[in-house]
Amino acid sequence: MRKTVKEQVREMWAGLAMAPAAFPGPGGVRVVVSPESALCPAGWVGVVALDGAVLATVPEPGRGGRVRDAVRAVGADLELLPGVMPVTDVLGPATLAYLDPEAFTPGDGGAERLAADDAGVTALLDAADPGDVGESGLREITSGAFAVREGREVVAVAGYRSWPGSVAHVSVLTAAHRRGAGLARTAASAAVADALRLGLLPQWRARPEASRRVARRLGFEQVGAQISLRPAD
Repeated sequence: MRKTVKEQVREMWAGLAMAPAAFPGPGGVRVVVSPESALCPAGWVGVVALDGAVLATVPEPGRGGRVRDAVRAVGADLELLPGVMPVTDVLGPATLAYLDPEAFTPGDGGAERLAADDAGVTALLDAADPGDVGESGLREITSGAFAVREGREVVAVAGYRSWPGSVAHVSVLTAAHRRGAGLARTAASAAVADALRLGLLPQWRARPEASRRVARRLGFEQVGAQISLRPAD
């Protein structure tokens, strides 16, 4: 029997925890010790919420109780976590959205497939704000680059990185001077279509509302969120 999108997502994140623990059921909280967790940077606490259930990893024994209490205090509202546990740094929270193939609403055509290291793509990334580039994840894509040009200039690009569980983590970036013109949707639509053609499940992880809006227009459904926290000693 074919797994549902949500079943596939839960199994993928449980696997990334790098610990023998399944994702808890609705409303449940599970905290596991996992120094090798891929939910967060090394030495941090990683927390993922999916449909009201929360799975968290801690880097060493002794932190689990405090993290469990903090998660139970805020539930799936991960944005509140830094306020109820002592931390020195935070990444996120970012929303997690996924695309059922039947819900895909393609954008307009106009994107061309280029090599990930194409000169036009590299020029766009080099000219963009480093924070935006890091947020996009475009330097880590394993697919080709799906680009929108104006003249000879690449003004928007998208791609995806292969994740475990046949998941395609979608990345997109638009040149600062061309944002708001729908170019992100055009580029991302081409990348998503390619992922679906290969039988992959597209994943969209985002913090800015503008990025979430592009995902919704393509048919993505938000099912959870992720946050990483560096615990205070």
